[in-house]
Amino acid sequence: MIRRCAAKLRTAAPARPAGARERRAHNLFEAAAVYVAARAVDDQDRIEEAAWVSPEALSFGVSELACRAVVTLARERAQSPDAVARALLGLPAA
Repeated sequence: MIRRCAAKLRTAAPARPAGARERRAHNLFEAAAVYVAARAVDDQDRIEEAAWVSPEALSFGVSELACRAVVTLARERAQSPDAVARALLGLPAA
């Protein structure tokens, strides 16, 4: 009987205090999204909001966001990712 009760306690979900709010864990992709969107509209407060991650992690997140954005735009425009990236940066076609 004790073993059954102990097994139930181990598998039960941890109890939360009454009134405790669910807190989402931050993630570096959220920080990258906040940072890029804030830079687009020059919102310094929001830019600083993303400063909780290291510069290296933020750089990785921004890079991943840029890759996904270029691929998505390339699909929408029926162009190559290279052509889209160059056009976004105002560079001549290769």
